[in-house]
Amino acid sequence: MGNHKLGLNQPARYQIEVIGHVDNKRATWFSEVKITNSYLEDGTPITVMKGEVLDQAMLHGLIEKIRDLGLPLHSINRIKST
Repeated sequence: MGNHKLGLNQPARYQIEVIGHVDNKRATWFSEVKITNSYLEDGTPITVMKGEVLDQAMLHGLIEKIRDLGLPLHSINRIKST
């Protein structure tokens, strides 16, 4: 990402991976992002969430929802805009 500095109030795209699958009912908690259920190479179920996050407060809100569902974080990465 070079020398680009991300501020608290700037939008950015993120990919968040959690261990476990998010079912359709719980997916409504994450309407801000696209959700894809998949598996790691070792067969572990994983949910990938991708999307534009308006600011750091929104990112923290997504992380809180993940915590509230009891899903372990696998990774969080800022990704290039498409």
